[in-house]
Amino acid sequence: MTDPNKSPLLILISAPSGGGKTTLCQQLLAARPDMTRAITCTTRALRPGEKDGVDYYFFGPPEFERRVQAGEFIEHATVFSRSYGLLRSELLDKLRCGRNVLLNVDVQGAATIRDRALADPDLKRALVTVFLTPPSLAVLEERLKKRAADAPEEILKRLGIARKEIAQWKNFDYLLISSTIQEDLRRMLVIVEAEKSRVARSHPPEF
Repeated sequence: MTDPNKSPLLILISAPSGGGKTTLCQQLLAARPDMTRAITCTTRALRPGEKDGVDYYFFGPPEFERRVQAGEFIEHATVFSRSYGLLRSELLDKLRCGRNVLLNVDVQGAATIRDRALADPDLKRALVTVFLTPPSLAVLEERLKKRAADAPEEILKRLGIARKEIAQWKNFDYLLISSTIQEDLRRMLVIVEAEKSRVARSHPPEF
């Protein structure tokens, strides 16, 4: 359970498409039962094995747009003709309950959340941003091909966007150059422990 005497963390992990952030998030959640993931919304179709309300909240374009107009999203964006967004209530309610939250977003979404944190002291105190990337575009291309989820022309498009996304790494608190799943998780756990031990997030010891 989350320690009520500690300020909750909002761990934001971002990466180029195919960079391994979903796998890292799954591993981190398994290793840290005190952490819960923030479920984002999307207009894309369900993939085999996915469940609404578990992997994403799946909305049709009209419903998604209605929520945009109502100001329900803390951030939203359109990527590859599909819309993605994070409901304000999904994130803030969990943080206000003292729960550590894990957020998997693209680079564009990460930039928006960083901007929102500047105007929200609670969000700013909780936010820790991590950028995960393979060591080269060649490695990323190999991963995308192995995933076999996109046509060759789509892979080329994703690589072009990935080049621009990787250039944003300096805007994050931490940079993880991906190696193995086990090593990525080990370094991520080190980051979490370090951030939980920051003086600004701790209560003084009793003595």
